[in-house]
Amino acid sequence: MEFKNYKEYLNDNNPRVSIDMGEYGVMEIELFPEVAPITVENFLKLVDKKFYDGIIFHRIIEGFMIQGGDPKGIGIGGSDETIKGEFISNGVNNLLKHTRGVISMARTNMPNSASSQFFIMHKDAPHLDGGYAAFGVVVNGIETVDKIVKVETDHRNKPINDVKIKSIRRTR
Repeated sequence: MEFKNYKEYLNDNNPRVSIDMGEYGVMEIELFPEVAPITVENFLKLVDKKFYDGIIFHRIIEGFMIQGGDPKGIGIGGSDETIKGEFISNGVNNLLKHTRGVISMARTNMPNSASSQFFIMHKDAPHLDGGYAAFGVVVNGIETVDKIVKVETDHRNKPINDVKIKSIRRTR
């Protein structure tokens, strides 16, 4: 089984969203419904409800990833629904590599526990391939991720000062 680079999934028909991080900048993410249709649908439903507006990135690890989407801001919360984990070890043929800029769904140890939490890769993490539902990539604004990973964090990788999502909106 060969995992694939995100470039193989880019196309003009894919939905895109813009994540406004205020002073840190803006990221534009192209989503891949052909890779993870349930995940993309869930994410866009939350975007349309403005669920993410004002939520923080509660876990930031330079050289790995930034994680947000928990309304509680502590890594244990989510939206009202959980979805099927769309990844190889859960029986879904999601071959998208976890490379720099890829967005993926966070979850507990239970494979179908993904809800609203997501993470964006700062650097490649091949050990996540096949175990998490990767579903898109940052196509513009990766420097925003680079700025966010530089913030000071505590021993739990939580930023000392909140790093808030101003808004996430569809752009296409």
